[in-house]
Formats: sequence, C-alpha cells, structure tokens
Amino acid sequence: MNRAYLPGAAFVTCGAVWGTTFLAIRVGNESVPALWACTLRLILAAVILSVFVVTSRQNWPKGEALTAACWYGFLEFGVGLPLLYWGERVVPSGLAAVLYAVCPITAMIGAKALGMEHWNARKLGAAFFAFAGVVIIFWREVLAGASPAGYASILLAACVAPMAPLMLQRGPQQSAIGSNAVGALVGIPTCLIASFALGESHGLPTTPNQAGPILYLAIMSSVVAFGLFAWLVNHWKATSIAFLGVIVPVIAVVAGTVFRGEKFAPGAPIGAAVVIAGVIAALRSDAATA
Repeated sequence: MNRAYLPGAAFVTCGAVWGTTFLAIRVGNESVPALWACTLRLILAAVILSVFVVTSRQNWPKGEALTAACWYGFLEFGVGLPLLYWGERVVPSGLAAVLYAVCPITAMIGAKALGMEHWNARKLGAAFFAFAGVVIIFWREVLAGASPAGYASILLAACVAPMAPLMLQRGPQQSAIGSNAVGALVGIPTCLIASFALGESHGLPTTPNQAGPILYLAIMSSVVAFGLFAWLVNHWKATSIAFLGVIVPVIAVVAGTVFRGEKFAPGAPIGAAVVIAGVIAALRSDAATA
C-alpha cells in the first residue's frame, strides 16, 4: 500500500469509529451514570494501552514529550470527554453532533492564538460550509432544542477538545500508543472527582447493556481511534484533523439507520454532500499552501 494514503485512511477510520460514539455514549448513559462510565472507559483504555507499551517495549514519553502528552490527556480526556458525556444526558445525540461540528473553527482559532498556523481563508470558509451541511442534516434536532446547560457543556467540549491535538503537536513527535496511555491516565482523576462531586453511584457494570457501551468505547474509540488520531497528529495539521468534527455526524446518520432503524431526515443526503465538499476543500487548501 502506498504510504501516502495512510493518513487519509487513518482519518476515515477515526470518522467511521467516532460516528458511532455519540449514539454509544447516549445508550450507555441510560444505564450507567455518565461520568462514572467515562471513568471506567478511561481506566480500561489506560490498562490496555499501558500493557501494549510495555509488551512492545516502546518508550514512555519523557521531558517535553511527556508534558505535551499530559496537556493532551487533560484537555481531551480530563475536560472535553467528560463534558461531552455529561451533556449527552440531556441533549439528543444528533444535536450534540451539530454542536461538536464547530471543532474545525475552534481549532483554527486555537492554532492562530498559539502561533502555530496563519489564517487560511479557504480552510475557514470550508469549515463554515461543512458546518452548514451538518445543520442541514440535523435541522429538526436544532429546532427542537434542548437543555441550556447541556448545550453549554457540549459546546465547551467542542472548544476544548481541538486544543488537545494542538498541544500534542507542539511537542516532539512521539508514540501514539504512549501518548494516549499517558493521556488516559491523566484524564481519569478529573472524571472520577467530577463523578463524586455530582453524587453519582459507582457500581460496576454487570449487564450487557451496562458493560457493552463502556467496552466498545474503551476499545474502539479510546484505544483504536484515538491511537490513530495521535498518529495522525504527526502527519497532518491539527486544524485539518479537526474536520473529523463534521465527518462524524454524517457517519452517525448512517449508524443510526443501520443499528436503530432510524430514517434519514429530509435533506440529509444534501447535507452530507455539503459536508464532504467542505472537507475536501479544506484538505486541498493544505495541499495548495504546502
């Protein structure tokens, strides 16, 4: 396989996996308290990733790499992920996907603020264009509305999460497995403290409905997708990777149809086409400025 296609393949794989996560989190929240489920997911992921680091004899991050991995973990898993879990208790998964679709825009603002990238008018326009496509797909959920606190939680997550790969990219290149192992370990205390602060119960999952979403999200999302995501940080600009935020809702529509028999909303195919066009324009803008 031509290695030039590997970053694109990693991008598509992340989108395919994360397209199911909004639904999986929502389903899991029905049987396990949100932040406790998030904590258990991170604990399981941290164990799997740490075992892989040790058995494959990879080096743990040190020095500047460790600092970057810690910031990545704190922002992605210690702040962004629990905010998403908590918000999805009261916000429908489709509407959550719309709010999360601002990730490319917030990533570009963050990259500019950190002095990592200059403004790219074409990419910024593509981000707004793709966001409009997501709104077209989920316009009914947008009109239906939801809890203001839930709105704020998910929107804040969408502002914080894109900063995580930027912080990882500022450091030296490092193992995607090691950086995610550290990241998961850093995120666990924040989630656990928040869970206790909210008075959640802390029983261990004992039924398939309880354990299934946690296992799926830990293995497929935290280990596989986030592993590919961290690897991709070494190969693409973080502002381009952030366009996963608009790809994921398109996959989520397909997942809802396949796994729950949901019907496409009016305009969904048009919205999906708009999203894809926006993503292609954004990625081509990188090639044009390379």
